[in-house]
Amino acid sequence: MDTKSTLSRREVLQAISVAALGGFASATAPARATTLALPGARFPDRFMWGAATAGHQVEGNNTNADLWLLEHVKPSIFVEPSGDACNSFELWRTDLDLVKSIGLNAYRFSLEWSRIEPEPGALSIAMLDHYRRILDGCRERQLLPLVTFNHFTAPRWFAAQGGWENKAAPDLFARFCEFAARGLADGISVATTLNEPNLTRLLKWLPLPFPPGYDAARREMLAVAARAAGSTRFSAANVSDPEPMMPQLLEGHRRARAAIKSVRGDLPVGVSLAIVDDQAVGANSRRDQKRAEVYGEWMEVAKADDFIGVQNYGRQRLDASGPMLPPADAELTHNHEEFYPASLEGAIRYAHEATGRPVIVTENGIDTLDDSRRAAYIPLAIEGMKRAMASGVPVRGYIHWSLMDNFEWVFGYSPRLGLSEVDSKTFRRTLKPSARVLGALATHDLLAGR
Repeated sequence: MDTKSTLSRREVLQAISVAALGGFASATAPARATTLALPGARFPDRFMWGAATAGHQVEGNNTNADLWLLEHVKPSIFVEPSGDACNSFELWRTDLDLVKSIGLNAYRFSLEWSRIEPEPGALSIAMLDHYRRILDGCRERQLLPLVTFNHFTAPRWFAAQGGWENKAAPDLFARFCEFAARGLADGISVATTLNEPNLTRLLKWLPLPFPPGYDAARREMLAVAARAAGSTRFSAANVSDPEPMMPQLLEGHRRARAAIKSVRGDLPVGVSLAIVDDQAVGANSRRDQKRAEVYGEWMEVAKADDFIGVQNYGRQRLDASGPMLPPADAELTHNHEEFYPASLEGAIRYAHEATGRPVIVTENGIDTLDDSRRAAYIPLAIEGMKRAMASGVPVRGYIHWSLMDNFEWVFGYSPRLGLSEVDSKTFRRTLKPSARVLGALATHDLLAGR
């Protein structure tokens, strides 16, 4: 790799303008690989260019999952249930074809623990075979599979036992990971144990509080779910209080890593963290306090991993009083988040500095109704990533979130982070012009490396 070169502003604008021409009209439209010229922009051999999904968010009808129950009890903080989602449990071949048509070489997806172990100890070989077929489908299409063993959702029985607040949770998770690894590990390129286990701590540092009544409704939802499950405590990873869960999540990652490595020692294993580009403003900024609370323990545990997964969606400025609102002149997306693609560079640099580990960007993207802003965002984010790499940060891949518009947890289907639209009735995938931007950057690099 030429460590002296970065994507210039001119080249980025060229990428945007060329890629925007003749945007995709259907899921089968091929990505052209020869329309971009980015001199000096070569990435390392086998660099992973990909898109991501997660089981509960795209598969549909994940009825044994903890969140399925939470989506249906009253009250619920979920604005709508996941339902059929994108019907990817049936249409996974279409999804893989979509990834390939963009011109990418990697696909990140997750295993659904609740499908593989619907009851304690009842481990389903049939469901392992389902995920094995996806892995085989990746290989047939020359896609590198990045597999997350747990992307937030867990079996309903696990949540009814206290979820990650239960002291037995690390062992239960490690048992699942070992079983899944024995059936699947030989076909996986990269494994992630947990997805954003630090997220609930990160949410405590939002510049604005949650709406009035939100926390009371959340707690009542969990109480009603506990009664529905015949339990005294129902806890789910991305909606429960962080502190009772954190010791078990940390130990769960350690034991899961060991369980997966016991099956296949050479498989790269890490954890993906939600990492904001935290920026200190003025004297006595609380930035370092936030970093210690939100990332500190996880950066320590990640030092023993093969890589650190970075999931970045923006920056946060912090002064002596704490989190600040975006600047008055900042461009905001429809959900009032700042348009700031340079945040990826800051998050990458911090993660590597804190752990010494190679980085995989396991998620990066933007929630916007205007796809032209996503088309602008992608090259600028990658430009920042390349700057970090040019300065010596070892980045092994860039995985965009997400492959398609999908179920975005408590917000339902209103967020738009996908490279493709999905018709809620026919499930037809239609690629957006922004997919061509990412595909053009990826295919230029892939072809240059041949």
